Amino acid sequence: MPLDGQTSMGGRTRQATISRRDGQTTATALAAAPIGMFDSGVGGLSVLRALRAQFPHESVLYFADQGHVPYGPRPLEEVRAFATAITRFLLDQGAKMIVVACNAASAAALHALRRAFPQVPFVGMEPAVKPAAESTRSGVVGVLATPATFQGALYASVVERFADNVRLLQDTCPGLVGQIERGALDDSATRAILERALRPMLAQGMDTVVLGCTHYPFVIPLIQEIVGPAVRVIDPAPAVARQIGRILEAMRLKASATATGRLHGFTSGDATALTAAFAHLLGVSVPVTPVRWTEDLQIQIAQ
Repeated sequence: MPLDGQTSMGGRTRQATISRRDGQTTATALAAAPIGMFDSGVGGLSVLRALRAQFPHESVLYFADQGHVPYGPRPLEEVRAFATAITRFLLDQGAKMIVVACNAASAAALHALRRAFPQVPFVGMEPAVKPAAESTRSGVVGVLATPATFQGALYASVVERFADNVRLLQDTCPGLVGQIERGALDDSATRAILERALRPMLAQGMDTVVLGCTHYPFVIPLIQEIVGPAVRVIDPAPAVARQIGRILEAMRLKASATATGRLHGFTSGDATALTAAFAHLLGVSVPVTPVRWTEDLQIQIAQ
């Protein structure tokens, strides 16, 4: 279901996509189109929250692939296939740009997506190792991320470029994404996962924590309780939102300041659960359309 005022690829959105290539439509018409954003689940809502704080007039189509959550333990090739299909679906719904609001999907697929869709602007997630390396006083930085992120070339590149003089302590926090998907942001099980990851890092002198999964900002209050006020916790979402804004400005795709920013959700899981997550995590009521995956990894609106 496209956003209000949009049509599927068969109608005006299809024409807008063609016109963007041919230069036959106005920048104003394209600027009114929504941003497409996706994650394996609700983690990308942390990026959406930052985006709405900075650019409230932008409309967003948010795709939560909750039928496959979490992405972190999955093979990179599988995540890449999911990301490609979701990108195609969001473009079919009229998205003017794609935000890969998932560290695992960015690590697995961002370069491939840019090759596959060369005319589409993309913004992905990069572990905030650079600002951590620049700000650490002890020279010891903790990185919390999923296996797919740690295994990806993107993380390796960031470490190589920016972490020469820093000691990185890594943990995959098994089970944490599932806890956040369930809305268990501060229960004993969530605390136990974070305590197990963070206490050994603190013992080794860590003074900065990088959140390398978009789910993790939703447990920042609990992380701060554990690590204390002397440890800096880096949430990359505000920086990602600023990058989205820079690209929109540069490409003349920024929505009008008089526009009403609308949200619409899609999920391959339970639509009721995603609706509840929007309310719980962002405090907004958002219509959610269920979708289903076909055997050949295509996405269809569920009937």
